[in-house]
Amino acid sequence: MYIQTEETPNPNALKFLPGEKVSESGTIYIANAKDAGRSPLAEVLFKISGVVAVFLGDDFITVTKNADSRWEILKPMILTEVMDFYVSGKGAVASKEAAKPASYNQQEFDENDPVVKQIRELLDTRVRPAVAMDGGDIIFRNFKEGIVELELMGACSGCPSSTATLKDGIENMLKHYIPEVKEVQAVA
Repeated sequence: MYIQTEETPNPNALKFLPGEKVSESGTIYIANAKDAGRSPLAEVLFKISGVVAVFLGDDFITVTKNADSRWEILKPMILTEVMDFYVSGKGAVASKEAAKPASYNQQEFDENDPVVKQIRELLDTRVRPAVAMDGGDIIFRNFKEGIVELELMGACSGCPSSTATLKDGIENMLKHYIPEVKEVQAVA
């Protein structure tokens, strides 16, 4: 098994591509070790000192480290754990997670609202594929009084360029196509 790695715009996040399916149930962001039970793979990765978040995408894993740790030390340990995990034949996601794709958790919006439908379609077709290439995800959470609320996950969470991505990229695009959009905000 050969696992590729890719840098992300976030210097504290690295994308690992095992060449196999990672999450069959949508993206899963695990922001701390106490929530790692959602993924047997995340449980293993959080045992490595310096790992602070794990993001499981369709075919990739993004690991976020603390600012004091160095990739030269962490990367070989992470590669070993990911390889051993996949060789063991275990699934990366706990079965109970299969019914809960991240893009539909915490719904606070009217799915039948035509503006919401248009926002979600633009995000799903134009934004999410691009941020997935950078090891992250952006999830729609709400649209209220002209404000679009989005949750940043994986490499996007805590990325120095995430504010520019939200304001200069996503907000400008949504305002261009949807006059009802006044602002885009990040939420946790």
